[in-house]
Amino acid sequence: MAGSPNHPPRVPAPRVGITAAAHVLPPTLLSTADLQARVEAASGFALPAGLLERITGIRERHVVVEGEQWASSLAIEAGRAALAMAGREPEEVDLLLFASATRDFVEPATAHVVNHALGAGAHCLDVTNACNSFLNGLDLARAMIETGRASTALVVTGETPSLSTRWAVDDVRHAAQHVAGYTFGDAGAAVVLEPVETGGFGRTETETHSEHWEVGGIFGGGSRYPRDYDKLYFTGAGRELKRVFEKIGPAILDSTLAHAGLEIDDLAAVLVHQVTTPYVDRFCEVTGVPRRLLDVTVETHGNVASATLPLQLSRQWDRLQPGDTTLLLGLGGGVSVMSTLWTKS
Repeated sequence: MAGSPNHPPRVPAPRVGITAAAHVLPPTLLSTADLQARVEAASGFALPAGLLERITGIRERHVVVEGEQWASSLAIEAGRAALAMAGREPEEVDLLLFASATRDFVEPATAHVVNHALGAGAHCLDVTNACNSFLNGLDLARAMIETGRASTALVVTGETPSLSTRWAVDDVRHAAQHVAGYTFGDAGAAVVLEPVETGGFGRTETETHSEHWEVGGIFGGGSRYPRDYDKLYFTGAGRELKRVFEKIGPAILDSTLAHAGLEIDDLAAVLVHQVTTPYVDRFCEVTGVPRRLLDVTVETHGNVASATLPLQLSRQWDRLQPGDTTLLLGLGGGVSVMSTLWTKS
């Protein structure tokens, strides 16, 4: 039947890969010691010396200056760098996804700000799924290229979660409710996706457990709490989120590798979302992934939300060789876990 008028021949989907990755960091550096001092000054009482660095393992992070830098400005700078690395002009981009947990405003999509600043003129939209936003953006861009809806995609993120940090708290118990905010850092990142001859994306899997949507988040600014200022700070139960990840994270990693016919030793790198240093240690313990395969960014960058994985990819880009396979594993509030395999072309 192939080639008949009623049954045109099927065109195989193109192989899609990442051809460039870049990241940017705000120039302002904030140590955890200075962060704790700021909390104490705003709250009027002292926390145990070195408490926040001790429980998070984070020494410092880069943060934006409020009113001077935005989610879009980080994404724009990273987007320019990624396009230059790929040897592409903005006019060649026909799909631009701003895939980020934070954004400039509720409406319009921040993707339009980035699209206009780059001079891309691409079809653009925001992709938002907490800290899994960027992985979801990769998956959507890949699918649109495979189905012929796009040929060159730019996926960008601009994460500024430090702006949701609560500085003034009533007591230690109140501080514990907002401790996740004391882990945040800011970053921008971008990747270019195109058809490739070799390598590219492999197995992708997702797990979603929406019954945990109340575990943590920034609940203000939407229709439930449009003008509740207190809801604009990040709150969360970190221990519960950790338990959820320990329950479903190792399974999706094992399943992804098994379906691809791979072992952990076949991987050149494992890029995983990082919240605190103890989380990284626990990840290695429950999954069996050796620490040498990780790029531990949380100690010097903090939790940069969905920018975590592309930040690590950008840092590892020159080390990875053609044919090297990397596993990207994300965890996002809601709760969702997502994994994807990618081989450098």
